[in-house]
This record gives sequence, C-alpha cells and structure tokens, in this order.
Amino acid sequence: MNDSELRSLIALLDDDDPEVFQHIEQKLLSLGRQVIPFLEEEWGELKDIYHQQRLENIIHQLQLNELLQEFLAWKATKEQDLLQGVYLICKYRFPDYNKQLLINAIEKLRLDVWLEMNFEMSPYEKVRIINYILYQIHGFKGNVDNYHDPSNSFINQVLESKKGNPILLATIYVLIAQRLNIPVYGVNLPQHFVLAYLEEIGTSYTAMRFNDIEDMLSNTGKILFYINAFNGGTIFSKTNLEQFLQQINVTANKDFLVPCSNLDMIKRILRNLASAYQKLNKTHKQQEIMKILYALGEPPMINFQEMGDQNSDF
Repeated sequence: MNDSELRSLIALLDDDDPEVFQHIEQKLLSLGRQVIPFLEEEWGELKDIYHQQRLENIIHQLQLNELLQEFLAWKATKEQDLLQGVYLICKYRFPDYNKQLLINAIEKLRLDVWLEMNFEMSPYEKVRIINYILYQIHGFKGNVDNYHDPSNSFINQVLESKKGNPILLATIYVLIAQRLNIPVYGVNLPQHFVLAYLEEIGTSYTAMRFNDIEDMLSNTGKILFYINAFNGGTIFSKTNLEQFLQQINVTANKDFLVPCSNLDMIKRILRNLASAYQKLNKTHKQQEIMKILYALGEPPMINFQEMGDQNSDF
C-alpha cells in the first residue's frame, strides 16, 4: 500500500459510521508495525483532536501487538534473559525506549561494585559491598510514599528516580550480582519479593545458566541467607522468613523458600503493574497487561482483590 492509499484510509477514520471506522481500523492494524512511522507523521498533521485520538489508539494497538509477539519470542528462549524481559516491560509504556540506555545503566552499577569488590571476600562481605554501592552511593530505596505507582514497575524509571517496589529493586540487585558471577536469585515470597544467596561449590558456578533452576540447585549448595532489596539489602535467615510467613498466615511451602526463574520474576512485575493500574481505575491498561500475562502462561482472569497476596506485592 502506497502513501496516498494510507492517507486516504487515515482520512476515513473520522467517519461517524461505526462499521466504516471498524473496517478502516482493522485494515490499518493488518499492515503491522512497519506503518507506525508513517501513522505518527500523519498524526502530527491532523487538526481534529478526535481524529488524532483514533489514530493514536491504532498506533498503540500496533505497538501492543508487536510487544506481545516479542514477549512470546522471549518466553521461547532457553535463557529468558532477565534484562530483556524488563526491557520489554518498559516498551509497554515507552515504546521507543533505547535498550542500550538500560544496558549502560546496569553496567555502570556493575562497574562501581566491581571496583570495590575483592572476590576472595566472604558472601556477607560481597553483599555488604553491593549494598554500599546501591543504597549509600547511588541512593536506591523502597518507594514507600508511592508504593502503588505504576512507575515502580518500569526499570528505566526506577533507575532514574532511585525508588522502586520490592520486585524491581530486587531485579536490579540480581542483574548486578549475576553479572559479577555472584549467586543471588529471586525468591517469589507472597506479599514481598526477596533474594537468596546460594553457597558456591568449587568453580562449577561460573558455568551455570542463571535461568536454569534445576541446574542451579544441583551445582550449588544450600541457601546461605536471604536479602531484602526493598530495605537496604538487609540480610536475614530462613527462620526469619518462616516467621514472616506465619505473620501473614501463609504456610511455608517449598516454593516460597527457594529461587524462582526469570519468567517468574517478569510475571510478578507484570502482576504488580496490572494491580497498580487497577487501583488507579485504568481498566483498559490493566486488561492490556493481563493480555501479556496470558501470553506468558497466566490464567486469562486474575482477581487481584482475592489473589493479590499470592500474585503481587500489594
């Protein structure tokens, strides 16, 4: 379809006949993401706000359709790279966000930790260095004032504001630690997301795949301790964790005590985001996030009022 034909279709978007509009909308959506630059250019030329809004919605739907395909492709990979996963979440709200900016920000934090790190240090000493760089030097902290803000679920905004929810601060912690071959993993605890530091056995750890939980458990020893990334990297024990579960009336089953996969972490971030949009009565955005979750294997409907304790940090 040439530019003239596309302009003709766009001109018809302001038709009051719902059937005409639906036909034009479906035609534009069928053309795929490659028409987005042209549509964005035409959007700037439109004078009518209603017409602009209709075109804007089509552009957003095209971007969402592409994002769903990217999430499916990510899920199909063996590694399910954590950084790529949080980058894709960024693209929901910031479709033009440059991934290299995210890579650079994480690499800067990793380098700052590496410059202070002596790899003969004990696990506790390594965590102390990470905590010092993240929380003292860079000033990261839990966003207690705006805990339910959707921005807490977008890593680019958390890196900029230095404030986030438990899962996003834990994700940044994991991205830094694992890039230094430090065995820190997420733990999918109800109502709160924490980290586990695993015992290193010999030299086998460096060859491990960070997303292969079975391989990880067979090539490392026990969990040495847990880390609360939301609270300055506080270290605590399994007993402390079990006491927390008792306080919230949750049975301490194995899934709440051992590391989870990158897919589990991405789904948790998305559940938090959907819940945040629900609290703001942004039902349409909540439903779009639920579409992504469904593509990643979640049930098609989740009632956050009833299941939030198990599925988010709210």
